[in-house]
Amino acid sequence: MTDQPNIVALIVAAGTGTRAGGTMPKQFASLAGKPMIAHSHAALSGHPQISKVLIAIGEGQEALLDEAIGPVPRLAGGATRRHSVRAGLERIAAEGGADLVLIHDAARPFLSASVIDRLIAALVDSAGAVPVLPVADTLATGIEILGATVPRDGLFRVQTPQAFRFQAVLDAHRQWPDGEDATDDAQMVRRFGGEVAMVEGDAMLEKVTYPADFAAAEARHGATLVSRTAMGFDVHRLEAGEELWLGGILVPHDKGLSGHSDADVGLHALTDALLGTIGAGDIGTHFPPSDPQWRGAASYKFLQHAAHLIAERGGIIDFIDLTLICEAPKIGPHREAMRARIADLLSLTPDQVSIKATTTEKLGFTGRGEGIAAQAVATVRVPARA
Repeated sequence: MTDQPNIVALIVAAGTGTRAGGTMPKQFASLAGKPMIAHSHAALSGHPQISKVLIAIGEGQEALLDEAIGPVPRLAGGATRRHSVRAGLERIAAEGGADLVLIHDAARPFLSASVIDRLIAALVDSAGAVPVLPVADTLATGIEILGATVPRDGLFRVQTPQAFRFQAVLDAHRQWPDGEDATDDAQMVRRFGGEVAMVEGDAMLEKVTYPADFAAAEARHGATLVSRTAMGFDVHRLEAGEELWLGGILVPHDKGLSGHSDADVGLHALTDALLGTIGAGDIGTHFPPSDPQWRGAASYKFLQHAAHLIAERGGIIDFIDLTLICEAPKIGPHREAMRARIADLLSLTPDQVSIKATTTEKLGFTGRGEGIAAQAVATVRVPARA
């Protein structure tokens, strides 16, 4: 291997995921704020030593992948996991090959950079490497009636990704008998003489298979998050002849808010609050008023952009609180419509959205009806590294 090997990752995601229930294959179902497959793709594509990530998907899953991640490299998987991996390896070979390859199951979403680092380091001396965890439970034989216990010493649970020198795993797949299935890629490499090292695995890599596994995975992910709260504040002038967009809805009024976009002061304050939770600047950083493409733009696009940035970092929006400050219009009649609209925009439930209104007792620019101000507070949970 060279000092800087060419490393490609292959995510196996061609299954139907029927054991997990739900209306779509489990790898595309939502988990911790985004599709399950997006978590492992982000971990692998974001690793500085991995040059490319390829995904093996099932027939008819192209649109699901596009919605989950976007236009990323993919190929059609096979009838079994082994066939999907073989197809992926042959694709990599046809495109120039690689020095090392990591083969990962999409059903293990929470992959850390430290596990990847350990696997790559182990390939200096071995043809393959797998992450493992020791067996902690008592093991026993038996059918209906408990039999003898089995010693746990030397027993391990094998996880993915499994890492290999590319030619070793490709050769193993090419030599494997067509009519014989394999437990995993590591056993295939071992059969043909390749030594496979074990590295420390991670409890976060538990496989998601059944419906209850989603709740357990959410709990594991939640335990790794820290809570952050940030505030946003915005002001816009009221002018005749403008529409009044406020809290994501069009409010009947004799004046509207003036600004480069639709000037929804409530959504602007919320956007700044959300951006603040991940230290991503303010609304002007992402949508500068000097850029003509945002002239008259709907402010919900700004809000959803901030929410997307949080999701990309593995964050979860827990609660938002918006206070609108004006003498008119009255906010009360529109409060529930605003809550419903904002909840829909952020994929929250209405009870995660609070909207309040106050006046300044006819003092200042809001008191004179010259403009509307908004103050927002957002609470999110994000990975400690974000």
